[in-house]
Amino acid sequence: MTPESSPFFPGRTVPVESFVGRTREIERLRSMVRGASTGRFWIGFVTGERGIGKSSLAGFVRWLTEQEQRAVGCHVSLGGVSDLGGMLNTTFDRLLKDSIERTWHGQVRDFLGDHVRKVGLFGATLELNLRSEEVATLERTFVHSVRQLLNRIAEHRSLFLILDDINGLADSSRFANWLKSVVDEITLSQDRTRLCILMVGLEERRRQLIEHQPSLARVFELIDIAPWSDEEVYEFYDKSFSSGEATVSEDDLRLMVLWTGGLPVLAHEIGDAIWRTAQTTTIRRQEIAAGIQLAAQVIGGKFLEPQIIGAMRSGRYLSILHEITDMPMQFTRAEALKRLSQDDKEVFDHFLRRMKKLGGLESVPGIRGGYRFPNLLHLLYFKMVFQSWPGSSS
Repeated sequence: MTPESSPFFPGRTVPVESFVGRTREIERLRSMVRGASTGRFWIGFVTGERGIGKSSLAGFVRWLTEQEQRAVGCHVSLGGVSDLGGMLNTTFDRLLKDSIERTWHGQVRDFLGDHVRKVGLFGATLELNLRSEEVATLERTFVHSVRQLLNRIAEHRSLFLILDDINGLADSSRFANWLKSVVDEITLSQDRTRLCILMVGLEERRRQLIEHQPSLARVFELIDIAPWSDEEVYEFYDKSFSSGEATVSEDDLRLMVLWTGGLPVLAHEIGDAIWRTAQTTTIRRQEIAAGIQLAAQVIGGKFLEPQIIGAMRSGRYLSILHEITDMPMQFTRAEALKRLSQDDKEVFDHFLRRMKKLGGLESVPGIRGGYRFPNLLHLLYFKMVFQSWPGSSS
């Protein structure tokens, strides 16, 4: 079947019609935006495993609150941005672009005034053009500027600002202190601020911000996303294949669930690989097995460091990985040694040092000889490579 007809979206934010589960997290975020519409400021942090669907959840709630609550949503991807000025310029530029074809576009453009310019072929694209001194002013007057903007678009109840992909910003003490100052200014003010800020990132990014500004620990409303349940994974595959008018047996759907581990990013990669492998819309077991093998190659190339894949070419390392991927995500050196052959035991300590250096394993604080995979994605990838697909000939 053709890639362009695939009902899966690997590497992309999931369309709202394909969203599955997350009922509790959605309701918490909806309530925060509802609170913002009454003038109660909220700041949240969505965290969870790599590939768990943080950005898709934020995007879905943005769409939902725009429909239900007339919120002005703005989803800002900050990949590559590492300073406060860049974050502010990117945020207001995204707000301008997101407003195009929305009812509030005129008010946003008037608010930004002469700083908006047309770029691109025939002037088809708008861009925010702020000078460095204007960005510095915006840094000092951010809260006042947001209030002014919201007064212009009064028919919309709140601004739902999503700051996504904050890897570069998380290590900026200036950004962390500015964020705390924004919270303090709004909290101490008598004026209502119809604003909800949602940060999106790995838990380690939240901890980095807190290291720079410890008071942020009590500021964030934390939304920690857990993996999908088996039934949610089953629902996802069933719904997705059905939308493409494809048929997969219930037993095969259940087997696919086992390989997904509750991670939406893996579900989309696996589903898309199976779709491209299948010859007809009645998908057979051997095509699913071939799709899993293809997905493993794609996932390795996208999500693992090349050095880790290179190290896996060693015969002894392959043998060791085959054994430890059948263990829990966290294990001890002593537990692993019980499973290894004598030849593998002789190189095991070198394997551990090498994999730690490459980021394929990490030590567990407080547990003597304790190790773990850095995230569920790594473990599931290794399982896909080293364990046989049920029902396949391998």
